Amino acid sequence: MTDVTGEDEKRRAAAVFDALGSGYEKAFAHSEAHHRSLEWLLGRLPPGSRILDVGSGTGRPTAETLAGAGHDVLGVDVSPVMVALAARQVPEAAFRCVDVRELPLENGSFHAICVYFSLLQLDRAQQSALVGRLARALLPGGSLVLATVPLDVEGVDAVFMGQPVRVTSYARDDLVEMVRGAGLTVLAEENLLFTPDHPEAVPEPHVFLYCGLE
Repeated sequence: MTDVTGEDEKRRAAAVFDALGSGYEKAFAHSEAHHRSLEWLLGRLPPGSRILDVGSGTGRPTAETLAGAGHDVLGVDVSPVMVALAARQVPEAAFRCVDVRELPLENGSFHAICVYFSLLQLDRAQQSALVGRLARALLPGGSLVLATVPLDVEGVDAVFMGQPVRVTSYARDDLVEMVRGAGLTVLAEENLLFTPDHPEAVPEPHVFLYCGLE
């Protein structure tokens, strides 16, 4: 049976990021917290690590930084426009246009996984299930960086950079509980207010969780 709701979610998410294209990269390019999280990750990775970038967008800065350091990066995104941009901008990484929920993931197959703001259009049950799958896909001692907007909201209609979106997230404490429930240890975190470089943007809370599978 076809999951009509799931297909609608994918189409909405793809449409939003197809429309944003390279504008998304420009709006978030000055996120120092994002760059700090990548430096943390690079400090933990063995040479030639296999890394999954969930919601890889334009490939910058995540895939570009990690692949540039010699790691084997696979980026996945539901937006064909974003995937095409990423493939052009970061040819040393691999990119696939696929919903990560449909991506086969073998247990213990990645040294690290990046999840930068790619949960927000999933409901809470889907977010929890996905983080659990991602945790199982890590090798022992692997790392996962998760960034999101820590708000207690569920199915709220909003406008993001001029595009209509439906947002679901967790308050910070509930997010940490969800991540720990997936078997991950929160080793460090950073909380901040960030304003995307876009005329319609307003300051938004961001949290970066630096997680390990011990």
